[in-house]
Amino acid sequence: MKRLSAILALLAAAIAQAAPVNYEIDPTHTYPSFEADHMGLSVWRGKLNKSAGNIIYDKADGSGSVDVQMDLASIDFGLEAMNAWARGKDFFDLAGKPPAASFKGRFDGVTGGVPTRLVGELTLNGRTRPVTLALHQLKCMPHPMLKRDWCGADASGSFNREDFGLAAGKDYGFKMDVGLRIQVEAVAKE
Repeated sequence: MKRLSAILALLAAAIAQAAPVNYEIDPTHTYPSFEADHMGLSVWRGKLNKSAGNIIYDKADGSGSVDVQMDLASIDFGLEAMNAWARGKDFFDLAGKPPAASFKGRFDGVTGGVPTRLVGELTLNGRTRPVTLALHQLKCMPHPMLKRDWCGADASGSFNREDFGLAAGKDYGFKMDVGLRIQVEAVAKE
């Protein structure tokens, strides 16, 4: 009887480890960033300083989903004049609108038990379009202070900003492609 109890306990532990885990994105370690052309002369880089969201991840089979919410009002080029322009009427026109963008997707392309991409949708400027992000890294481990599971990832892709109604500068020769990179850390919910 003791042996059966031990086997059942091990089986229960194995099933618990294989279950999907819900992680909360750590906004102090998650900064979506972007790269955009400046008339073919240089590349402007910036980030969004405020983000939130959830990740559901099953380490046993590499499945799950991602929901990253990004606050466009927190845009940061490292130059306040550019930040104000991007929030203003000539670009995001955030006055009277919720300043939100989001990426929602699912893990895909599992190799060796780890997903290699996120297939999903980017919502920006009130429009939603399909976007696939390559996963360059995904690692989970126990958080040293919180004593809960902790995951980090780095993903990147690109999109055409004109598809989202953001064509400012096109007449001056600006390319419409934007590189998007989302580096994220998330902690298992209690």
